[in-house]
Amino acid sequence: MCLRAHTFRRLSASLPSTSTSTSTSFTYRPFAHLTKQSHRRITTNIHTPPPFSRRAYNCGHQSAAGSHKKSGTGIYTAVVVFGIAIGGALLFPLVRDSPEKNTRKTTVSSTFQYSDLTDSYLVMAPNMPPGRPGTLTPEQEVKLRELWAATMKVFGVYEPLLAEVNGSETLAPAPTSETLEKSGKKEKKKSRLHVFKRSKGDKGTESDSNPPSGAVTPSDMSSLSIADEDDKHGQGKDYKAALANTAPEDLRQAFWSMVKLDHPDALLLRFLRARKWDVDRALVMMISTMHWRAEDMHVDDDIVLNGELAALNDSKSDDPKIKKEGEDFLAQMRMGKSFLHGLDKDGRPMCIVRARLHRQGEQSEKSLERFTVYTIETARMLLRPPVDTATIVFDMTNFSMANMDYAPVKFMIKCFEANYPESLGTVLVYKAPWIFNTIWSIIRGWLDPVVAGKVHFAKTIDELANFVPRSQIPTELGGDEKWEYTYVEPNANENASLADTSARDALQATRTELVRKYESTVLDWVHAGEASGAEEKDSSLDERRRERDVVAEDLRSNYWALDPYVRAKTFYDRTGVIGEGGKLDFYPSAKKENVAPPAPVAAAVPPPQETSQDDLD
Repeated sequence: MCLRAHTFRRLSASLPSTSTSTSTSFTYRPFAHLTKQSHRRITTNIHTPPPFSRRAYNCGHQSAAGSHKKSGTGIYTAVVVFGIAIGGALLFPLVRDSPEKNTRKTTVSSTFQYSDLTDSYLVMAPNMPPGRPGTLTPEQEVKLRELWAATMKVFGVYEPLLAEVNGSETLAPAPTSETLEKSGKKEKKKSRLHVFKRSKGDKGTESDSNPPSGAVTPSDMSSLSIADEDDKHGQGKDYKAALANTAPEDLRQAFWSMVKLDHPDALLLRFLRARKWDVDRALVMMISTMHWRAEDMHVDDDIVLNGELAALNDSKSDDPKIKKEGEDFLAQMRMGKSFLHGLDKDGRPMCIVRARLHRQGEQSEKSLERFTVYTIETARMLLRPPVDTATIVFDMTNFSMANMDYAPVKFMIKCFEANYPESLGTVLVYKAPWIFNTIWSIIRGWLDPVVAGKVHFAKTIDELANFVPRSQIPTELGGDEKWEYTYVEPNANENASLADTSARDALQATRTELVRKYESTVLDWVHAGEASGAEEKDSSLDERRRERDVVAEDLRSNYWALDPYVRAKTFYDRTGVIGEGGKLDFYPSAKKENVAPPAPVAAAVPPPQETSQDDLD
């Protein structure tokens, strides 16, 4: 075995003058071959090097005749040097990965006030994060415009800009809803022709074939694809299935059903941020999400529409299978396996998960998934600009292996990574026992690095208080808030509005017109982005943006008028957290007890958090 000389520290020292030289040096030359028959020979050669000569290290064999007498001190010195070298090699990864030197530190917003939350899209909320409506860079604005154009094509409502007529550009006539309904089958069949995979040869010419920013051509749709190694949740296949088997109008309806109270631009921006502003990948992700909501989970036409009261009725069914699903869903609501309560220091709504209450096999997989989606959809009702993410607190008190169940964990990961992008702000794992270390090493391998970077561990109440004000932590978790979860059963008549189809249809007709109006402003914006003059483009884009904000506000107001007719009452409606017209009260019990709710808290800056560049969104 040849030991390279550079792994050792070359030692040199001046020796006293002799009659034959004015200065001398010695060099350790390790032997190259170590066997049981041959021991390491470290010799000291004393010589006078010629001026400006290089010392050459030798890894070859040396004869006994050419070697000097062995030095015991030299051997011990070499051993020490070798130990230092090995120790340095072992410590290098620790020094390299030291968070003090290599981790970029970020802090939360300095102050959060409850008054910062806004219910209007006509007013810019304070401290609006980047990459949201109103805070986009010019480059991000282009990406959003391109995604809207591609989305309109999928929905079958894209209007290409026709040639100039009498010196002015005109648009093709907008398709009416009747036209879309009549051509549904035709569009559905046509959509099969748009499912092609980009060949490897196309990648090299992609930059040459791309249209200008904001322009959309028919070839765009045929080139969409995700490599298998980048398609963790199989969204590429779902995207193809959606285009092949779902009518464009159905995808369009699924999209606008998901919008609810959100700004439509904000919804698209979630997918863009999640896919690092890659328009193709964002479109694939969004369309596959629409397919998942409409075909797999039936989010809007079942889970949200029927809610807890339907589960109560199902639990009384004569059909054992239906009864079992209803009982399993309600069991989780009644025990408070997870529930929404309060805000963290950044104003994010919190979902507290009591892991000790879960037992594998006690509830069916379907009821677990239904409960998970139901909780996420309810949490969406609690988001107001500038806050657009939530915090999950996993209470691991008294956790044991009997509480571990990987299937619902995988489903939850898929929900946040694939179907509810950019909705997770922070995950706090509180009081995790030592047995969770092995479990976490497995779960971490399933997580996207950006999502994994949002997970923080808190062992004590003081560490948890770095993220949540102690006054807003329930006493159950060791905090000061005297509040405990107590489930309120559904009232038999609480969803009477769902049966009022005439009122629902009237509001829905208004919403349909608003959707058309919004799509029209989007198309105007897309085509305005192709204007030649820079000044004309900037003024036109600003005008189009304001037009979209006005219609988005009308859509938000319309949703809350429509809400009682399309969404069943939840526990949070019954307890006053979600009020009429979407008014929020995160601490209603404090008012009932004539106790002042927690005061707005200046968000103390928590310890520096490890984050990646991609996590900034």
